[in-house]
Amino acid sequence: MQQIREIAASRNLLWNLTLRELRSKYRRSVLGWSWSLLNPLAQMAIYTFVFGLLFGAKAPVGDPSGITTYGLYLLTGIIPWGFFALICSVGLQSILSNTNLVRKVAFARESLVLSQVLFCFVQFSIEMSLVCLVLLIAGSAILPWLPMTLLLMVLMACFAGGIALVLSVSAVFFRDLPYLWTIINQLWFFATPVIYDPKIIDGKVPAAVEDILHWNPTAVFIRAFRATTYHGTAPKLQDIGALVVAATISLIIGLATFNKLKRRLAEEL
Repeated sequence: MQQIREIAASRNLLWNLTLRELRSKYRRSVLGWSWSLLNPLAQMAIYTFVFGLLFGAKAPVGDPSGITTYGLYLLTGIIPWGFFALICSVGLQSILSNTNLVRKVAFARESLVLSQVLFCFVQFSIEMSLVCLVLLIAGSAILPWLPMTLLLMVLMACFAGGIALVLSVSAVFFRDLPYLWTIINQLWFFATPVIYDPKIIDGKVPAAVEDILHWNPTAVFIRAFRATTYHGTAPKLQDIGALVVAATISLIIGLATFNKLKRRLAEEL
């Protein structure tokens, strides 16, 4: 509880750090915040060309939306995954990139990580707004499921934020972690059905591996996001329960790990 009180006491700093990130992200860039939309769209175009055109990958039929566009299927996976990956990557560097601040100023160090989470959430909200608009035009009955989609966004922020808290302090003591995390991130990406229909692995891998891939937290997130957006229906209740548990456990572990190691940050930096 003391840790939560410290974070609450630093809420003004947290807000200012978040605003700093929002203002500086695309400063002096010609296209500015348009890049937050162009990047996932470029990824969608590349994957559609490689997997959709060259390899003939097909999207499952949206139920009940009836959508069959592979590019839209990709988009509803790429953007949530990008949100998760971005929180982890910027969170990992959040302490190392603010060395002087950590050394010289007394404040809740968690604010450095949480400000990155809030910044990423704003960017994610912009991207998801575009996705929802496109899917609405394409015929998905997405409007009734917008509150559920927002809940999924918050849960994913908590899940990724917990991981980012662990990564941020661990990177101070283990400087090879950024390089190791790049490899882990790539493996995690392909273990998550972002660019493929999870049904294609049925019967092609051992049952134990299939269960692990099925209940991989990011896979469950993607499955739930696609339910509310691509399919235009409710996620499975067991998926929602699993995500609430995963987000809660991740955040608790992240805060506990950070709280244990943060007192040694200044001397290590």
